Amino acid sequence: MADSTKIENNPKILSGPVLTNSPNAVLSKTLLSRYQDLPLPADKIIATYIWIDGTGEHLRCKDRTIGFIPKQPKDLPEWNFDGSSTGQAEGHNADTYLTPRAIYKDPFRRGNHILVMCDTYKYNMKPTETNHRIKCQEAYDQCEDEEPWFGIEQEYILLDADLRPFGWPPGGCPPPQGPYYCGVGANKVFARDLVQAHYICCLYAGVPISGTNAEVMPSQWEFQVGPSVGVTAGDDLWIARYLLHRLAEEYGVIVTFDPKPVADWNGSGAHTNFSTKKMREENGIIEIEKAIDKLSKVHMKHIKVYDPRGGKDNERRLTGLHETASINDFSAGVANRGCSIRIPRAVAEEKKGYLEDRRPASNCDPYSVIDALMRTCILNE
Repeated sequence: MADSTKIENNPKILSGPVLTNSPNAVLSKTLLSRYQDLPLPADKIIATYIWIDGTGEHLRCKDRTIGFIPKQPKDLPEWNFDGSSTGQAEGHNADTYLTPRAIYKDPFRRGNHILVMCDTYKYNMKPTETNHRIKCQEAYDQCEDEEPWFGIEQEYILLDADLRPFGWPPGGCPPPQGPYYCGVGANKVFARDLVQAHYICCLYAGVPISGTNAEVMPSQWEFQVGPSVGVTAGDDLWIARYLLHRLAEEYGVIVTFDPKPVADWNGSGAHTNFSTKKMREENGIIEIEKAIDKLSKVHMKHIKVYDPRGGKDNERRLTGLHETASINDFSAGVANRGCSIRIPRAVAEEKKGYLEDRRPASNCDPYSVIDALMRTCILNE
């Protein structure tokens, strides 16, 4: 571990090498602009189909030309890909299908070009193992009248080409946490330009991003998406993740949603704010408390779907330290960031609003989290 006093007194050491090993970082970022403005045929747009691969946490994408401007996802053609290369099919029967589910504007190509969030199906049109959207949609269809809202706080960490947190001194750590959360200054905050670019691109694309901030660990950031209704919240978060990865390509930085990449620092979560119409009405606190009671009875059931590995990733994060509750114990409290479920102070005072589920890991599939909350709190499953 590096001498924190030396680091603190020498801000230059915090900057580190500027990704000298990243091929993307050394490519010219101006050459593409020579071609971006070429006039295209009026009846041609580029659609980027985006999907979740067999890991349940990583994204894939590919482009196709469309001869019209779609008004809704079902206007777009279904497509397919080699599922044997994404962990979703065997090589002897590799064709895997993409069904368009949500359309967003493309901030990279602009104009009428679009991003298309898809879900995935096997050769027999049964959902792949990592297609959790279909189950989430089924749950939402049953409780649409309850108007379930979701706001997800997505934490993430930026890495350099050596897979160390971006800006950390070689072979050591920066000074202890304290000045970095919502920090300002070159020795406290790294890559704000990437974060700003992501914010603007989300707004342009149609993602309801509601804010962003630097987090407790240097090069750890958070953005918030929502409130969105039902399964749409999952679409919005996945597209926001895609945009972040895509932008990070251009900067030569790596984004990790791993929930605990550095042992002695805060991990990353995807805190999920949830409410129903009744919770948002007068004396909705009664409904909030009912929901918390239901959640307390199925704690481990939720833990198993709150990261892609059945809770194994969250075991590293939910230790009871660093603003987390223990993975083994369910707890709830007002304004307590060490609880499984937090009731914000303003909600307790106004006696209506929402609850915050602090258990989902940063690499969770939001469809699974949304599905679990709806089924437990609304459908009583």
